[in-house]
Amino acid sequence: MDVEQRVHIVPVGFEYDRVFDPIERQRADVAYLLVSEDDGAVPSYFDDLRSAVESVVRDVSVIETDFTDVYAVLGDVTTLAASHEGDNVYVNVSGAGTIPAIGATIACMDVSTDATAYHVEPETTAYDGIDRPITSGVSETTEIPIYPIDSPSRDQIAIMDFLADPAAHDDRFETTHPKKKDVIAYARDTELSFLSDRSPSTEKGAFRLLDTHVVKPLEIDGYVTVEQVGRRRLVHLTDRGVNALRAFRHKLEYGDS
Repeated sequence: MDVEQRVHIVPVGFEYDRVFDPIERQRADVAYLLVSEDDGAVPSYFDDLRSAVESVVRDVSVIETDFTDVYAVLGDVTTLAASHEGDNVYVNVSGAGTIPAIGATIACMDVSTDATAYHVEPETTAYDGIDRPITSGVSETTEIPIYPIDSPSRDQIAIMDFLADPAAHDDRFETTHPKKKDVIAYARDTELSFLSDRSPSTEKGAFRLLDTHVVKPLEIDGYVTVEQVGRRRLVHLTDRGVNALRAFRHKLEYGDS
């Protein structure tokens, strides 16, 4: 029987105690320390912090991400949380500044990500950061209330991934602007559930299922647009759809739960 692990995911900026203390106090089994890709944004004491975490946690990983891009943080946190299905996952949103905090919090709001966001209140503030942490001590740790949001389904993410680069999936398809017919062919090839679970007997039925379960919901959310060109209906991935794909691509490997 598998034992549930206590997993902490922590974007790390110019903090020490607010990162280390909750991990130590909650006796974490696994810790992921997310750090900025920009070397200049990694504090000089990070190696000491990592060593301290490694002294109390048996499994520690350091992951570089883009702290200037909310979708990069969002995507990394959702992917890590999804890889620990069945474990108790906690996300510290207080140690790396505004953009990482927003990305990490939204990741916990996704209904497919079973993770708890928490904020750590410091005892004192130093306003330094480069050579020493900007805060010291921990007065309390507070769970953040989360209001669930529905992210795209696995089928929808798979179609968005196809729309991003059709030729990368199969050279039969056009490199840009795939038709709905191409999307259905890809869905059949990859046995996406919106078709395989229903087995439509006609092409008209397949088009109806594509519209109902994939295209229309993605259109409503602004992730795709549909363009009528002659008799063809071309499906385009929007910039917003590209960002959603980055954030929730983990569903292609881990599914919706």
